[in-house]
Amino acid sequence: MFVSVVIPTYNRRPILEKCLLSLEDQRLPLGFSEYEVVVVDDGSTDGTSEWLRGEKSRFPHVRLLEQSHGGPAKGRNLGVEHSRGEVIIFIDSDLVVTENFLASHFITLTRAWKRRGNRYCFTYGAVINTSNFHNPTSEPHKLSDLSWAYFATGNVAIDKGLLKLSGLFDPRFCLYGWEDLELGERLRRMQVELVRCHNAVGYHWHPSLSIDQIPNLIRVEIERAKMGLVFYEKHPTLRVRFIIQYTLVHRLLWEILTLAGIFNPRSLTPILGWLIRNGYPAFAMQLLRIPLNLISVRALFKEANHLRLR
Repeated sequence: MFVSVVIPTYNRRPILEKCLLSLEDQRLPLGFSEYEVVVVDDGSTDGTSEWLRGEKSRFPHVRLLEQSHGGPAKGRNLGVEHSRGEVIIFIDSDLVVTENFLASHFITLTRAWKRRGNRYCFTYGAVINTSNFHNPTSEPHKLSDLSWAYFATGNVAIDKGLLKLSGLFDPRFCLYGWEDLELGERLRRMQVELVRCHNAVGYHWHPSLSIDQIPNLIRVEIERAKMGLVFYEKHPTLRVRFIIQYTLVHRLLWEILTLAGIFNPRSLTPILGWLIRNGYPAFAMQLLRIPLNLISVRALFKEANHLRLR
């Protein structure tokens, strides 16, 4: 079997290097003939493409594609279109995988095909969040790493024919968020089975919270709200409303927990700064999540009102 790993990337060159090195260091089982790593540079401004072209000898499995900045949905579609494998594995460019990563997806997926008698399934690997850039794979598995998402492109493998049958990713998701969960809704309606693959482990790196990250985190929540409504327009169901938090229950919850916005990123900055300085950035991030949720939900309702959604 030939496998294509598709990775969209945007301005993540340092961690992308670790990601690609981990994909070169794979132990492959019998029956796994070959693989490629299709990196789609989504208009990076940090020299990603130039760097990769100069590092061909270090990354013999990598094929580089380039596009103007259009978002991960467009990038993944481009990667699939130019891929040579019969199976597509999606990961993010800030994911560092273990040496049995590809083998685990291969073994679990082919067993599921045999059990089912068809290819209407995909494997979903484990994602462990870490802020340890120098040694990300040293992070232990935590309760907070559990995900209830049905289809998330941080670590999944799927038959390319089935993926194309689903319609691929909707390029209207050009900002942050929801493009993979929306595709997941279509796969779920096609009765495609989610098969857990706990041995296909990826370590998702993101830096510890710092105060200067807050404006970008606010921007991301506003983008997520806009893309959430694209999701809801395509699937106007109660299930999707709860996924994107577009309900009065969510609006009331976050208004109450923030005292109608009194507790906001600006007013919490002194507390967040103290927590970060004293070695509790993870707790600071969880605290910040409360007003960030309010920002997202308020943006959802404001955008929905503008679009006249109900």
